[in-house]
Amino acid sequence: MGKEITENGVEIRILCRRLVILKKESGIQWLIGSPFLPSLTIVSTLRCLHTLGSESLSPDLPKESDDLRSLLPKGFEVIGALITDDRNVLKIEKIVGSAISAVRNLRKSLYSNDNDNQVLIGAVIDLKNGVGERDVRFFTSRARNSGSVEKVSTIVYEDQPEKFVWDKGCIVRCELPIRLPLYYPLNTEDVEGIYTQAITDVECKFRDPQVTYLIEAHNSHSTGGPQPIVLHGTELNPPEELPENAFSIETARESTAKSLACSYFFSETKDTMPFTSVEENADKILVNIMFNRSRNSLKPVAPIAEYYPATEGAKLLVVDHKLEVLCYAAKELLLMDAVSKLLIPALIDQLHSLKNKISPSLLAEHPKLQPYHFMPSDFLHPITVLYELSYGETEMKQVEARRSLHLRLGLPFDRPLLRVANAISLSRTKDNTEGNSTQKGSSLLKDVHHGIPSSGVSGGFVSLVQGSYEYYHYLQDGFDDSGWGCAYRSLQTIISWFRLQHYTSVHVPSHREIQQSLVEIGDKDPSFIGSREWIGAIELSFVLDKLLGVSCKVINVRSGAELPEKCRELALHFENQGTPIMIGGGVLAYTLLGVDYNEATGDCAFLILDPHYTGNDDLKKIVNGGWCGWKKAVDSKGKHFFLHDKFYNLLLPQRPNMV
Repeated sequence: MGKEITENGVEIRILCRRLVILKKESGIQWLIGSPFLPSLTIVSTLRCLHTLGSESLSPDLPKESDDLRSLLPKGFEVIGALITDDRNVLKIEKIVGSAISAVRNLRKSLYSNDNDNQVLIGAVIDLKNGVGERDVRFFTSRARNSGSVEKVSTIVYEDQPEKFVWDKGCIVRCELPIRLPLYYPLNTEDVEGIYTQAITDVECKFRDPQVTYLIEAHNSHSTGGPQPIVLHGTELNPPEELPENAFSIETARESTAKSLACSYFFSETKDTMPFTSVEENADKILVNIMFNRSRNSLKPVAPIAEYYPATEGAKLLVVDHKLEVLCYAAKELLLMDAVSKLLIPALIDQLHSLKNKISPSLLAEHPKLQPYHFMPSDFLHPITVLYELSYGETEMKQVEARRSLHLRLGLPFDRPLLRVANAISLSRTKDNTEGNSTQKGSSLLKDVHHGIPSSGVSGGFVSLVQGSYEYYHYLQDGFDDSGWGCAYRSLQTIISWFRLQHYTSVHVPSHREIQQSLVEIGDKDPSFIGSREWIGAIELSFVLDKLLGVSCKVINVRSGAELPEKCRELALHFENQGTPIMIGGGVLAYTLLGVDYNEATGDCAFLILDPHYTGNDDLKKIVNGGWCGWKKAVDSKGKHFFLHDKFYNLLLPQRPNMV
């Protein structure tokens, strides 16, 4: 029997930049929200991967629950389901009912204390009639009243989603190494039960009266900030569900510590700069867990050691786990609620996820499971992944695990976005203050084209390099290559792009190392090493192939006057590949970072990064001096940027197809 659908006046707010994940095929996407944001706010979507048999619209709830429990930080939750379907013969009522039923059942599996009054979202898109997010139709239903479904009348798309999420909330982070000594009789190899009991004992410890939680601002190593807060196990609230209105604050508490909210650690004035990354902009709280090893006593006493002699021969197996959890909490949430209802459940869930990933037969082999946090482009919150570090990143088992994650998150399959090197770092070590270059202590300028003036092309479409790069130019690192090293510097910039996008861990080679590579492949004689000979696009392609395994496309033009004719092809390169391009002509080489092209008029401009700059790394000086900027083939004064009597080679590095 179909459900009766009426129209309501509720509003759904969409923060994520896309709702339909890549492939136009039938399936379910889970809609993610937070109790700390306004009701019916969609923060992200995760694709349902585990289904029953070949039926794409019947989720395997136990497997989905295990995955989502591990991936999603506490403070975010499943609030709806979006069904994409190409069988438009089905009635809309039936599809909506399937979506509501799927999310209701998943929540029962995920959340033991699920709120029956929770308003759930059911969304539908008919692939035969539309594939854009504006074609999604939204409906709501209360969990306890599944027979009533209402159509949503208002959809709001937030202009500044990052600001919306992180102005209201913060990150609560905890890192906890755990060592589990497992003693088991000599006459048995079955340690699974003993290991399971040890995990249960650790769970109980989190609410033990002797446990202490030291809560401090993430940057508390600086002086003058708020003092750390201590919470004891006896002060923690029971682990019932979060309040329906997460912004309500209880003021009458037994102690000062218990009455403080997360906002205690943050200043009231918020930086007005644009949000760039969760590492730099999100407010963060650090929680350290300590256990009192002494028995309760009114007087200080020494720790007591207890001796339990074994009645028979026994073996010892020590299992080490490293827990690291991130939680999202409203800044108005009480600290003790953040610990009781977010942090402790998150630690327990991660402990169980670790246990579930370890086969009992492999327990004695000391698996190297470790959590990492990622925040791919267009995602508004971190996701957590458990990686088995005994596998190399290029081994098929690890590659397939990442490919599955790319599919769930709707990420492209031609770039490494979830490798260990891509993980966000929220540790407060000194290394974090030295910049985020992949080379420790690197002081090279990155992404110098950001914020430069427009090209002046009327009605043009701008296509730019994707991701980050470092600017290499003449006389850098005290090495004098003025007059001959521009192509080398362009190559170094290109290789830095591949490093910063984590396609490779190979260091950016020096001029001598570039020359050595060309000698090793037989392109140059040994006398080439240490010389000041120029190299061009072909040599650059050889080096990229040898050092990085990167293939390149080369475009030849007979004259600089023909370069504007290649703008459409160059625009497609930046849209599809996104790598920097080397342009070589005569004795000059440049790095191309983008094009601005009006297809109707043919007017175009080239975003040039000039390696011939010889000054210090002063961004203002570089931009104002035109060393990075838009260049037209012929400027307003009739001056030609590209030489008419020289041929040009353009080297277009191809993005490796990998995850």
